[in-house]
Amino acid sequence: MAHIEDRWFRDKVDPETGEVVLNDKKKPVQERTADYGKGMRYKVRWVKPDKSEASRSFPDKKLGAAKEFKTKIENELYAGVYRDSSAGREKFRTYAAQVLKSRPLGESSLNTMTTQLEKYVFPFFGERSLDMCESSDLARKWLAWLNDDERKLSGTYQRQVFDLVLSIWDAAVVDEKMRSNPLKKATIPRPKATTKEVQVWPEKRVHALEEAVEDRFKPAVVIGAGLGLRPGEVLAFSPDNIDRKKMIYRCTRQLVMVKGVQKFKLPKGRKVREIPLGYGLLEKVDAYIEKYPPVAVTLPWGERDGQAYETVNLLMTKPSGVPYKNQSFHMGVWLPAFVAAGLAYVSDRDGMHALRHLFASLMLSRGVSIKELSAYLGHSSEAFTLRVYTHLMETSYERARAAIDSVFRPSADLASAA
Repeated sequence: MAHIEDRWFRDKVDPETGEVVLNDKKKPVQERTADYGKGMRYKVRWVKPDKSEASRSFPDKKLGAAKEFKTKIENELYAGVYRDSSAGREKFRTYAAQVLKSRPLGESSLNTMTTQLEKYVFPFFGERSLDMCESSDLARKWLAWLNDDERKLSGTYQRQVFDLVLSIWDAAVVDEKMRSNPLKKATIPRPKATTKEVQVWPEKRVHALEEAVEDRFKPAVVIGAGLGLRPGEVLAFSPDNIDRKKMIYRCTRQLVMVKGVQKFKLPKGRKVREIPLGYGLLEKVDAYIEKYPPVAVTLPWGERDGQAYETVNLLMTKPSGVPYKNQSFHMGVWLPAFVAAGLAYVSDRDGMHALRHLFASLMLSRGVSIKELSAYLGHSSEAFTLRVYTHLMETSYERARAAIDSVFRPSADLASAA
């Protein structure tokens, strides 16, 4: 399967008989070649699985190393785990860029992942070859660096970065540029996501905020809590997406900022969805439209589907007809509403996402299933919805207790005391 060529010496051939000359020990007599003393002496040659030939050279006095390498190559070929010795020399930075480019990512997602690599991965692995990235020790040092107090990264964010690198190295293994993915080894711990139990606003808090928010943006509170939209979806709300016959709202876009440019984009996860529309909510929207007619807004389309721009009739814009950016809306409209309402603002509880949590709570309290709620919220899976909102679901203790009591009936006294 592989053989070693000695470039400095060759078997001596009798010019008259054409046969190899043997010494008294019946071994071929060696003679110098024209390459004697030039360059590497030993060359290991083998045929790769694709039938092309490969080789690697070793200097004089390194025959033992050449033999070890020959054995290694033969074992890999026999076991079906052969990898081209030059495949892993590509720099991680170059390969990572190629992998991200090949994925069907939206512009904002691509920008987010690129930023994560630049800030938290390339300082360790960017200029290293993929071969060098196989080091488990280096992976552990990288994870310790990520978890350093100086960076103040949450466990959830660390896991996102970890999973990004994990997926890139998985691709490298498939492409036979790495033998194994060090992040999959048992000794490498995956960062634990930090989870905070969702706190749901009382209804009076929502109404107080609705009363206090600037008149031009009152619908933000109503449609956020009444449809469970994300902040970018609230600002991209269009009356044209209301189906009055079916009484649903079709959430087909959001407003995002990509490298300083405001764009329309599909909802998170590209999950276009239909959400039941309440009659009271529709009344409020219609009353608002009479006072503030929708404004046609044209923005770049932030998806790779060939569409350059999209024009949408937005429900809420600035008086100038320009849509608010998420952060500007938060600072210029959302926070002042708390002040006007006399409400204390808690940063990790009172963002616009709180309206979405209220929507989920209302749905669960009325018996809407996790499957339905997950679809309304546009979550990646029902399991994710369950993890976030399971504590809001009513327990089945009473039903379970009644089922047991139907078999093992309690005494009248005990039942009445309960």
